[in-house]
Amino acid sequence: MKVYTVVLLQLIIWSGYTFIEWLSKHDHPIYNVIMFLVFFYLAIIIGNYIMKSTKKTFIITLTSLAIYASFHFTMSVIV
Repeated sequence: MKVYTVVLLQLIIWSGYTFIEWLSKHDHPIYNVIMFLVFFYLAIIIGNYIMKSTKKTFIITLTSLAIYASFHFTMSVIV
């Protein structure tokens, strides 16, 4: 149940990143990279707080990012 909770929270974080990125579409690309790193760090901190395992947290974070990225790219192709 912890894994499911972490994945859902991280999907919310990635959605927030996409929204903030959409709001700052005219910013310099380096700021988007820095913003991504901040959101990635936030996802790891929240995941580690719930999971209590750094290795599992990192794997779950990469998995949730891959799930969200595949969904995001699929929706951009469809729409």
